[in-house]
Amino acid sequence: MPRFSANVSMMFTEHTFLDRFAAARDAGFEAVEFQFPYDHAPDEIGRAVRDNGLAVSVFNLSPGDWQSGERGFAALPGREAGFRATVTQALPYAEAVGAKRLHAMAGIAKPGADTEAVFLDNIRYGADRLAEAGLELLIEPINPRAIPGYFLSTTSEATALIKRIAHPGVRLQFDIFHHQITRGDVIQSLTECRDLIGHIQIAGVPDRHEPDIGELNYADIFQHVDSLGYSGWIGCEYTPKAGTREGLGWLRDLGGTG
Repeated sequence: MPRFSANVSMMFTEHTFLDRFAAARDAGFEAVEFQFPYDHAPDEIGRAVRDNGLAVSVFNLSPGDWQSGERGFAALPGREAGFRATVTQALPYAEAVGAKRLHAMAGIAKPGADTEAVFLDNIRYGADRLAEAGLELLIEPINPRAIPGYFLSTTSEATALIKRIAHPGVRLQFDIFHHQITRGDVIQSLTECRDLIGHIQIAGVPDRHEPDIGELNYADIFQHVDSLGYSGWIGCEYTPKAGTREGLGWLRDLGGTG
């Protein structure tokens, strides 16, 4: 059975952010992930991780001003310096929490030769910087219902770009929620992408609640993930329908571990 990482930006929100690490541990998780830790100092996040004996599966580079609508810089012409600054900013956080993978958001940008060239250059730059610290850089397609206008929306687009980037430190963050909305055929797609996948995330479809709510048979998906030999964490990136603890029956029913 796969190992699950609790996304403490979306789960355990009954607690303050730093208290969510203990809540995840108490619920049986051995790993966490989060979206943007930058409201806290690296040593604060690192202490919360260490004090609770947790691993960190992944977190994001800063997306810019989220409240004003920014969703990353990687594909935005003219924002190259901003993207490079987010890489520099993230490195002490990765060191403090022991993370080995970071996700770079592409941003809202129209497809085209200019945006694609900027994205390729930025991701190569980011991957080079992270590789110096022994880290991988992930890219993730996000479905257009979740973020309209996002530069990277399908798994096929992402895998094609990874092959063009041709950097050993660039991998795919395969979010099953986003993939189901844009393509479906999850089990076959996982097989096709296996060699490129650096991290997997889950949520129920279509409402992004617990994975036992919605149209997907996650028991079969998890069994298939096992058969592919994937040994990394699977990130639980969903919004609990009710309380977080109350919604963890799916994990107990599957006999999984966090």
